[in-house]
Amino acid sequence: MPHIALSALTDLVASALRRAGASPPMAQSTAQALVAAESQGLPSHGLSRVAQYTAHLRNGRVNGIAVPKVIHAKSAACLVDADDGLAFPACALAVREAIARARLCGAAFAGVTRSHHFGVAAEHLGPVSSAGMVGLAFGNSPAAMPAWGGKRALFGTNPIAAVFPRRKAAPLVIDLSLSEVARGKLMVAAKEGRSIPLGWAVDREGRPTTDPKAGLEGSMLPAGGVKGAMLALVVELLCCALTGASFGFEADSFFTDAGNRPRIGQAFMVIDPGALAGSDVFDERLETLVAAMCQDPEVRLPGQRRFELAEKARADGIEVAVPLYEQLQALARG
Repeated sequence: MPHIALSALTDLVASALRRAGASPPMAQSTAQALVAAESQGLPSHGLSRVAQYTAHLRNGRVNGIAVPKVIHAKSAACLVDADDGLAFPACALAVREAIARARLCGAAFAGVTRSHHFGVAAEHLGPVSSAGMVGLAFGNSPAAMPAWGGKRALFGTNPIAAVFPRRKAAPLVIDLSLSEVARGKLMVAAKEGRSIPLGWAVDREGRPTTDPKAGLEGSMLPAGGVKGAMLALVVELLCCALTGASFGFEADSFFTDAGNRPRIGQAFMVIDPGALAGSDVFDERLETLVAAMCQDPEVRLPGQRRFELAEKARADGIEVAVPLYEQLQALARG
């Protein structure tokens, strides 16, 4: 498999998105995010999404010429309209707004409405840690999990991410979805004819299943049982009730080329440590905890592997499977 430089991959992906109808700014920001995910060892949110995004652009599920803008604001809060475009430009605007408002107010909340799949949740928080602030990110997605005790899918897998900056080291990065496992694991198991463990999914009737195909037709189960289901509910409300975005059950699956414009939501919270105990105290407390964690040699700090893989990819490029690379080239040619 060939190793491709990050810059070359970004250009290739951006070209594919432009061919499908994305504006140059939308194509560029989306390409950078997808290549970054691939470089961090997160292929489910990387290059494999290019074909999906281009299909959504061509089929009208995404407005390729969307220009996000702030449509409502008060001092420490604002709402960004993604205008049915790909999520990355709108999320970048929301994060910039949240950082600027947190500098003035100590903390800020920025919501995004009428949006699309926003990739790796934590990737949006890079500018927050660079600004020396704490960041939280939330996103809902098309229905994949039932409410606790229910049978039909209502909530998305609804990722939550957080970033905590460190003065002399890479930030701590926490990023998780709220399903027990990623839906992609069921897809792989179904393709390979393997069963899945009980506790991953239920069938259409809400019965536990080891059949990945039945699980894909049914619902994913939340991580941590009722606790995960309640967190998924919190994310739906933060991202949709506050922003006017579509709930997960109102959005057609990302895994189909045709369907409605998902119009889901995202939310970002930014906190300035200087507004509380102060940046020096924050740094001391954070490093005290990190030192205690690292006394156990088996502990790996959250985000550490991503940074290591990304650094290696910057030097060596990314290994891309030949069929995937050929698909990207074909999409870039139109």
